[in-house]
Amino acid sequence: MSEPLDEAKMTQEFEAFLAFLKHNRGFDFTGYKRSSLRRRMSKRMQFLRLEYYSDYLDYLEVHPEEFVQLYNTILINVTAFFRDPSAWEFLAAEVLPGLLGEKRPQDPIRVWSAGCASGEEAYTLAMVLAEALGLESLRQRVKIYATDVDEEALLQARHASYSARALQPVPEALRSKYFETSGERYVFRPDLRRVVIFGRHDLFQDAPISRLDLLVCRNTLMYFNAETQGRILARFNFAMNNTSFIFLGKAEMLLTRANLFTPMNLRHRIFTKVRKPTLRDRLLVVAQAGHLDVSNPLMGHILLREAAFDAAPVAQVVLDLQANVLLINQEMRTTFGFVPQDLGRPFHSLNLAYRPMELRSRIEQVYAGHQAQQLTNIERALPEGQVQYLDIHLVPLLDMDGSPLGMSITFHDMTHHGQLQAELEKSRQELETAYEELQSANEELETTNEELQSTVEELETTNEELQSTNEELETMNEELQSGNEELRTINDELHERTGELNRAKAFLESILAGLHVAAVVIDPGFHILMWNAEATELLGLRAEEVQGQSIMSLDIGLPVEQLRSPTLAVLNGRAEFQEIVLEVINRRGRNIRCRVTCTPLIGAEKTTQGVILLMEARDGHA
Repeated sequence: MSEPLDEAKMTQEFEAFLAFLKHNRGFDFTGYKRSSLRRRMSKRMQFLRLEYYSDYLDYLEVHPEEFVQLYNTILINVTAFFRDPSAWEFLAAEVLPGLLGEKRPQDPIRVWSAGCASGEEAYTLAMVLAEALGLESLRQRVKIYATDVDEEALLQARHASYSARALQPVPEALRSKYFETSGERYVFRPDLRRVVIFGRHDLFQDAPISRLDLLVCRNTLMYFNAETQGRILARFNFAMNNTSFIFLGKAEMLLTRANLFTPMNLRHRIFTKVRKPTLRDRLLVVAQAGHLDVSNPLMGHILLREAAFDAAPVAQVVLDLQANVLLINQEMRTTFGFVPQDLGRPFHSLNLAYRPMELRSRIEQVYAGHQAQQLTNIERALPEGQVQYLDIHLVPLLDMDGSPLGMSITFHDMTHHGQLQAELEKSRQELETAYEELQSANEELETTNEELQSTVEELETTNEELQSTNEELETMNEELQSGNEELRTINDELHERTGELNRAKAFLESILAGLHVAAVVIDPGFHILMWNAEATELLGLRAEEVQGQSIMSLDIGLPVEQLRSPTLAVLNGRAEFQEIVLEVINRRGRNIRCRVTCTPLIGAEKTTQGVILLMEARDGHA
């Protein structure tokens, strides 16, 4: 037996397994929470009795159909109509009236249900909007884009067919208005189903749906790690209109995303978009206009900002992401002798990159870590033998979503501070230490909050897994009930057929008893099936004594060997009737002559099932 792997080795195998799924199957799970992923995968591996991820990888390569089972295990499709009813009531009563009030009567309304699973949430949105707008306006104005990564769940959603159990949360008035019955299932109205557009979409990889008025993504973000959540939420922010709303699940707070969303109602997890126009947005407006209009207030603001930058008393240079010189102010040109031809040149090719100190490595560090650096008391030799003391600040420039735009480098002349420089430096260091302590305390608080949030999300995930397990058990219970009903039906049929056989047997016995001759029925193997009272009177044996025995083995005063030939002739179909006269010793020991007739016993399929032997004494008495 192989030795168990340590935790580091198991983690390495797990990451290799995720890389295989990403590169060979096109499914990227690397942004999902590792704890949840490992727990779900372990469930599947335990079912297959596999211990290591490497073993499971080998199994997948041999059994490609297992990928479907793995994805179904990982992607927990837990959803319901009107999930968290109070939140939906708030959305209908407080959010939609304001959202629709900002629209003109003919304006389109775009909604995205992200992570829609089997479609209940998307159809809930359709019902809520239909109640707010009316059916005709819903058909004309509304588009609900419902997406998920699970193709099997999307197929179920497109069918829009649900059981009575699934529709229990839907109020009776809405159920009768928006669903049609089909057998034992309920189908969402076809004329309204066209409002909902289903499609596969990966929140982690695919571009978001744009120009949204309402975005619903409930209990989906909690499966992703913090970094992936940040990327997805930045895309959500980009996709939403300035006055739109995002509706999340009860485990998703967004407390650390105040720069993207602000709460409208934290209890029900409804947020609004934070919109802050950037200089890049303003420049885009100017570029789209195709000319520069100084009378335009926007253009005036841009020129004012450029003039302020150029007139700043501190020497400043701005670099782009490739470390090329993008902007130089007047003080920079005066102090360091920059000329207009330096614009666009790589900063590393300028003397300032090396003197008065080497800045290349510092620039690379700022780009890599997105953290500002401050260099103090840097000596710079002037032509007349004088020394200038500089403080150099390297600050990364970031966009609203945190993505890097470039870098600002400022050179502060500290020469004239003289004797106060040491004291100021000491005070600055003390302030920096205090700031770092405060920042550290703040980061610790944020870490604690994120850990608590993660715990809440883990508990919610566990709850959904338990709910999924309960639904699986409920499905199995329904299957068992169905099986019991089938067995009960079969049992009833057997009882009915047994009654029919008993009635047929009693009918046959009644016929044989009324013949007043000895009657014996045998099967093709000569075993006795029936023996009437007259046969008992003639030969002296009761029916229960001979039932099932071969007539050829009985010692009853009847020369049974003489019956073999005529009996076989009837059984084989060579004759339809045989008659023979035999010398028989009856039960009283008297020798009598007995006429025996052999006729076939015909079954339901017109086949010979045996032979009927009728025995009658020639002298008329036994």
